[in-house]
Amino acid sequence: DLDECAASPCKDHQYCLNTDGSFSCKACDASCVGCTGEGSDKCKICASGYMKEDEKCTDIDECNLPEKVCVKENQDCVNTSGSYKCVCSEGFEDKDGTCAQT
Repeated sequence: DLDECAASPCKDHQYCLNTDGSFSCKACDASCVGCTGEGSDKCKICASGYMKEDEKCTDIDECNLPEKVCVKENQDCVNTSGSYKCVCSEGFEDKDGTCAQT
């Protein structure tokens, strides 16, 4: 078997999987910018919103950072994979960019 992966035939956001007589390109984990294999522990660099922790790229919980990311009145932070969202607190709704009581 010829190792086609030695020639790095895959795109930057993929890794190469050598198979008998061929190869396939597989997508890197969402937490990676470039990877050497499957999973968040094979990242070359962690994607934005992720940090290296115990040799893996893990999600940063922006809602628990010392500096508040959602600063408008009556607004809550919701952590998402690799990011966060600012939403109006319960009983409030977005009215022209401010959270007004419903």
